[in-house]
Amino acid sequence: MAARRSRPDAPRRGLTVTGKGIVIREAHFPGRAPIEAYGNGGFRFADMSHRGSLMCLPSGIHGWEPADPLALTAADFDRLLAEADKVEILVVGMGRDLRPLPAALRAALKAAGIAPDPMSTGAAVRTYNVLLAEDRAVAAALIAVD
Repeated sequence: MAARRSRPDAPRRGLTVTGKGIVIREAHFPGRAPIEAYGNGGFRFADMSHRGSLMCLPSGIHGWEPADPLALTAADFDRLLAEADKVEILVVGMGRDLRPLPAALRAALKAAGIAPDPMSTGAAVRTYNVLLAEDRAVAAALIAVD
């Protein structure tokens, strides 16, 4: 179960109920896994579900909330850029429709040696799964769709 954010810039967190109460933690799956399903504002992977957007990196699958999904910036990709040496290809699920990446973001990714490939979220999920199965150095930034 995911918590609702009170501020637009607050990171998405997960809730765990234990005998000692509720523990709030960052939404993170520490491994690589194919995306099993998407829609209804979230994703399913590794027999779990996540409500909201995702960033799939070599370090695992992270909850991701870009400041403005319609105007992505390099700051939205800080976590990816920190792992740039392990990533060659980035598939970016832009939502229901394909939109180009802003020039400044493309330049930041190129400077880090990452080839971005924007597409609809559905196409990005399918492409990510194929490249992951081929054991490629792939990452995905996936904007959730309803």
